[in-house]
Amino acid sequence: MPGNGSAELLTWASRELATLEATYLITPAFGDYWRSLKAFDAQVVPCPMPIGIETDIAVAKEGFAAARLCFPEMAGKMGLLLNNPHNPTGKLFAADAIAPLLEQFALVVVDEAFMDFLLPEQQQSLIDQVQNHANLVILRSLTKFYSLAGLRLGYAIAHPDRLRRWQQWRDPWSVNVLAAAAGIAGLGDLPFQQRTWEWLSQARSQLFEGLSALPGLQPLPSVANYCLVQSEQSAVQIQQELLHNSRVLIRDCLSFPELGDRYFRVAVRTLEENQRLLSGLAEVLQRSPLD
Repeated sequence: MPGNGSAELLTWASRELATLEATYLITPAFGDYWRSLKAFDAQVVPCPMPIGIETDIAVAKEGFAAARLCFPEMAGKMGLLLNNPHNPTGKLFAADAIAPLLEQFALVVVDEAFMDFLLPEQQQSLIDQVQNHANLVILRSLTKFYSLAGLRLGYAIAHPDRLRRWQQWRDPWSVNVLAAAAGIAGLGDLPFQQRTWEWLSQARSQLFEGLSALPGLQPLPSVANYCLVQSEQSAVQIQQELLHNSRVLIRDCLSFPELGDRYFRVAVRTLEENQRLLSGLAEVLQRSPLD
C-alpha cells in the first residue's frame, strides 16, 4: 500500500498497535513513533539499547540483545515497533535476530526506511517473511534514498486484510500523481541506485574517519546515510558556532531524550561537502566552548 510518506502508514500501524496491551519500542527512537503511538493512547514500553557499544557495522548483535532484555517472555497480546537500520545510530540488526520475535509478539512493525542504502546482498529485510506471517508489517520510504521528501511517498507491505482495513481508515487520494510518477521513475532507475551505493560507501568512510580524528568526537559506525556522533562538548553550542562560522547546519539530538546535548547527527554528503563539515568542526573544536 502506497502512502503519503511512511509517516501516514506509521499512523495506521500505530492505531493497530494501540489496540494491544502494550507496544515495546526500542529506544532511542524516531520522534514520530512517539507521536503516532500517543495519538491513539497506546501503552508504550521503552526498551533502551546501549549506544556506545562497539560493534561490527554489519550486525549490531550486542545492542539488539541488550534491548531484548526488556521483552516479556510471553508477549502474545503485545506489539513491537523497531526500525532497521536503526535511527539515529545507523546500526543494522540481523534479520535472523528479529525473525523469532514474529512468534512472540501479536504484531511486529519494522520500519525499513533506510534499508535501501545497503547493497542488496547486505540488506537484512524481512519483506520475504510477510507472506508467512500475518502479524508482520514492513514500512518503507522512497523519500530517503531517492531524495523525494517534499513529494511524500512511502509504502507498507503487510497481509492484504490488514491493508484493506487501513484503506477504510485513511483519507482518499493520499498519494498525489506527481509523487506516484516520481516513485515509479525512481524505482526503475537502476543506474542511479548503483551510483548511490558506490558513492555512499566511499563518502561515509571519509566522513567517519575524519570525525574520528577530531578531538572530543566519537562517531558510531553506521550503515546508513548518516552518522551519530558523541561529543565531549555541548552539541547545541557546536551547532551554533558551526552555523555561524561555516554556514553548515548539523542536527542536534534533543528530540531523542536518551541522547540529550552530547550527541549530534550528520548526513553523509559529497566528499567536498564532507570536508567542508570536517574543516568547520575542527575550527570550532580547537576553540574554547561558548560561555
